[in-house]
Amino acid sequence: MKTNTPAHHRLASQLVLLASALLTAMPAVADVRLPKIFTDNMMLQRGLPVRVWGWAEAGETVSVTLAGKAALTKADDKGQWRLELPAMRAGENLELKVKGKNQLNLKNILIGDIWVCSGQSNMEWSLGQCLGAADDIKAADFPKIRRIKINRVQVAKPEADAPTAGPWEVCSPTTAGGFTAVGFYFAREILQKAKVPIGIIDSNWGGTRIEPWIAPENPEVEAQLNGGLSGIYNAMIHPIVPLPIKGALWYQGESNGEEGDTYYDKMKSLIGGWRKQWKQGDFPFYFVQLASFQAVSEDPAGGNGWAKLREAQTKSLTLPNTGMAVILDTVPLAERDDIHPKNKYDVGLRLARWALARDYGQKQLVASGPLFKLLKIDGDKARLAFDHVGTGLMVGKKEGRSPVVEDRQGKLRRFAIAGADKKWFWADAVIVNNTITVSSPEVKEPVAVRYAYQMNPDGANLYNRDGLPASPFRTDAW
Repeated sequence: MKTNTPAHHRLASQLVLLASALLTAMPAVADVRLPKIFTDNMMLQRGLPVRVWGWAEAGETVSVTLAGKAALTKADDKGQWRLELPAMRAGENLELKVKGKNQLNLKNILIGDIWVCSGQSNMEWSLGQCLGAADDIKAADFPKIRRIKINRVQVAKPEADAPTAGPWEVCSPTTAGGFTAVGFYFAREILQKAKVPIGIIDSNWGGTRIEPWIAPENPEVEAQLNGGLSGIYNAMIHPIVPLPIKGALWYQGESNGEEGDTYYDKMKSLIGGWRKQWKQGDFPFYFVQLASFQAVSEDPAGGNGWAKLREAQTKSLTLPNTGMAVILDTVPLAERDDIHPKNKYDVGLRLARWALARDYGQKQLVASGPLFKLLKIDGDKARLAFDHVGTGLMVGKKEGRSPVVEDRQGKLRRFAIAGADKKWFWADAVIVNNTITVSSPEVKEPVAVRYAYQMNPDGANLYNRDGLPASPFRTDAW
């Protein structure tokens, strides 16, 4: 058999050229490399050791300098290296120098607070897609806000580098339109109120369930949840875990909307797994309760659609250092067929209240709307007490992005009451000394109350005087 044909020679030549091109395109083995999240304009976390890591030739000496601080290490036998510089309180327009047999210079580095903004499409939703955001984009000259986008990808095993990350961008009228809208409004509020530079790691994926975001930590728990775990975490969260952060913002749940208490189990695994991986203790984890959606329900029993999912989200507040933004009132009735509420302004501000009150010293701020605390039966009336009352309860009214105002002539709506027969009736509810008294002529001996426990509880209007809405709740477990 002849093997040295002209076709074979042409194929061999092509293979040689291809190999040569690949070698030319690849960096030299000895080159020091950094993960893709290290670029010009990046944010580094203040108050925690500055951690830098990457790859080089095995045994190669690597040095890192930043703001007059320096550290030295050697790459291990796999070519991996990691080192730390002392914690820094602040700094801007810094240069990060990484030197081995080659040198990398990253410019315009900023020291501040980094928040991971994650979840599905309502976190991914960009500022440019929001109604009323044109003026915000034009005015978005905020060089102390930085953002890096990690684009959609999932893999079977944890990745050492984020394959779709970067580069970091400085917030400006040119770039802000592409930022996560929730993250932008959160960052702008913190910057303006607390004067702290904010970095956003924009890592989210529309339409995703919570399971692929959970770190692969506890096989027993994972087996109970279902399959399909960790694929997105492996590619879009795990590679950034070595980078110190301030906290996380989470907006997800629509794709798990059929669930109830199992979603709480998954939130517990998600939050606990991320915290275990980051090794920063119980860092702040603030999340968004799902908005009103679809047709108005007139069934006083409720429990339809996302009612149980919202209940599981509220239960997640029992986890340490968590906070929840309630946004039932941010979607006009005409827009409730859209799973993507266009008002992300109030979402970002309500998340920011948690951070300002908890993490930025503004303890005078009330972070949350009223949360149900206690039911007491008094004859034919049910009396309800709440946490996060602030300076008092009120009937409120919200229109667009305008602040909530008291509706002095309005009556509380969306309260339902039932007796031992479990038959539900719409109820009269009145504010009495910062508690709520609930009653109905149809229920002589009440045992349970529900509030806004529907997919779309249109008209739910219980607020505290700080303008924050009460979370839906039920006092029963039927």
